[in-house]
Order: sequence, then C-alpha cells, then structure tokens
Amino acid sequence: MPTKELIQHVGALLDLAGVLVIAVGVAVATVVFAVRCGRTRQVVANYRAYRQGVGRAILLGLEFLVGGDIIRTVAVSPTFTSVGVLALIVLVRTFLSFSLEVELDGRWPWQGRPPVSRPSVGARPQR
Repeated sequence: MPTKELIQHVGALLDLAGVLVIAVGVAVATVVFAVRCGRTRQVVANYRAYRQGVGRAILLGLEFLVGGDIIRTVAVSPTFTSVGVLALIVLVRTFLSFSLEVELDGRWPWQGRPPVSRPSVGARPQR
C-alpha cells in the first residue's frame, strides 16, 4: 500500500473517530439527562449538566476532526491552496472550541481556575 493511500486512510479513520465521539457523547449525555430527569423530575436543574456533556463530546470530536484534516493536508497534498483551506478550517474549529469552553466553564481556556478555599487544619468555623 503506498504511503499517501495509508495516510488518507489514517485521516479518514480520525474523521470517523471524531464523528463517533460526538455521536456517542451526545447519546450518552441524553440518556444520563433522561435518567436524571426521570428520577428527580427537575428538567431545568439537570439541563446545565446535559449541555456540558454535549459540549464536551463536541470539543473532543472536534479535536479528532482537526487531526484528520491536518494529517491529510500536510502529508498528502501540501499546496498553498490546501494549507490555506486547512488554516481556515482550523481557525473556525478553534473558534468553536473556545466558544464551547467559555460556554461550559464560564472562562477562557487560558484563565486559571479560581483557587478553592479550604479551612486550615484545626481551624474553627466562624459564626
């Protein structure tokens, strides 16, 4: 099997993995949401966790899809046109990833998490 053909197959497998991750992730998040809502009957309270599950599945799937695009473009047809198209695809997907990250966590990916305050050992609770 020629190298270019093998690289095409690897790129296609990464694309398939990305689509499967998104589809399975959305299905799992939906089942978990339905079970939680069935137990608690609080749809609004469980909705945020559902959106986070779907968002995380999309983020992970996008990473696989970008990987497949990079492999195919750089290894198979590294022309200025194909690299330019790849750059636009990566730009759009990066924007989507950042938007989803802000939506899920309420902060930009490069911002640190706020410190968790823990009571010191032996400290008395304040009244």
